[in-house]
Amino acid sequence: MAEQEDNFTYIVECRDGTLYTGWTKDLERRITAHNLGKGAKYTKSRRPVKLVYFEKFSCREEAMRREWEIKQLTRKEKLRLIQGGSNV
Repeated sequence: MAEQEDNFTYIVECRDGTLYTGWTKDLERRITAHNLGKGAKYTKSRRPVKLVYFEKFSCREEAMRREWEIKQLTRKEKLRLIQGGSNV
């Protein structure tokens, strides 16, 4: 039986107030990478970023699917998700 790894879908708030959604296997390392300018092209010029929301999954596919779902939401819907279910 294959060992399950943690996978995360997350939302960070950028310095300019915009929201960025992604997925990762190592949440702490990914946020650090964003803040070092190595996380994503979008966040590179909007540092620092602050983790405002995350969800944990047992497989990469679930985390990636959830990332896509969140990216389809409006900003207002994302803020509601963050306020209503944030586990940060």
